[in-house]
Amino acid sequence: MLSLCRSASGTPLWIDLYNPTPEEVAQVQSQFHIRVPSRAELEEIESSSRLSVQNGTIHLNMPVVAHEGEDAPTALGFVLTGEMLVTVRYTHLHGFDTAIDRFNKEGGANTSTEVFATLIEGITDYAADALEQIGLDLNGVSHRVFRNYGSKRPRNIARSNRALREILVAVGESGEKLSQIRESLLGLERIIPYALDKGKDWIVNGIAERLRTAGQDLQSLNDFEIHLSNKVQFLLDAVLGFINTEQNDIFKVLTIVSVVGIPPTLIASVYGMNFHNQPEYNWSWGYEWGLFLIVISTVLPMAWFKWRGWW
Repeated sequence: MLSLCRSASGTPLWIDLYNPTPEEVAQVQSQFHIRVPSRAELEEIESSSRLSVQNGTIHLNMPVVAHEGEDAPTALGFVLTGEMLVTVRYTHLHGFDTAIDRFNKEGGANTSTEVFATLIEGITDYAADALEQIGLDLNGVSHRVFRNYGSKRPRNIARSNRALREILVAVGESGEKLSQIRESLLGLERIIPYALDKGKDWIVNGIAERLRTAGQDLQSLNDFEIHLSNKVQFLLDAVLGFINTEQNDIFKVLTIVSVVGIPPTLIASVYGMNFHNQPEYNWSWGYEWGLFLIVISTVLPMAWFKWRGWW
């Protein structure tokens, strides 16, 4: 889909190619004499492929943070000149919709660099909102982990294991989202100073100041992202620690049961041999004597384990 934003005087300033067809790409290249990068070119990871200047035109590529319904970051490309901005994207981006609505209401933008700065600010704001939501999610996970498992021992082991698995999945999803946001923030950090340097002759002071402010915001977001990444790792270690603790408790119970069951089994086996020369067979209280030994051999190991604090 091709969208066109014009200045107040009617001059084309911004062409937004959203999941463009080959015909739309060819139309833009033929009409405005600007080379539009392909999706394969936008997905290149080398710095030289993501940041370049060709005939005075700045080409900027970056991975953009995945929005709702997207499983992985997608490529976003900027083709920037002093007269026009061309964007190439393959996913829905809130920052772009906000910019389109704003410029439509205001009757257009003044310069292509103003559009570029507005888009950068929109992407940065969305990344900040996403980080804030991940922070809230991690706080909820932390509450579930340490309030529900740190203060008391769960009675239903199967239900506890299911809950821990769900928490582990939630922590993993938060870590995956953080990884995607980190890629987007890294791309933004690279393209802002590059654009300021290569376009210093035609980026006016007001727009340059907005871009520098966005760069400062990105630094603070990076610090917050590092904090959240450390929290994800901490919660991951904590959940795995609780899982290991519950597994150790299960093994401990099985060990105690097996040890407690050995003496009564041995006594029952001895008196089940049915040899005629066993004197206990002729006792009037022989049956009760055997039961007494079995009970004592069961209770004493359990009392010893309890005294040692093993259960």
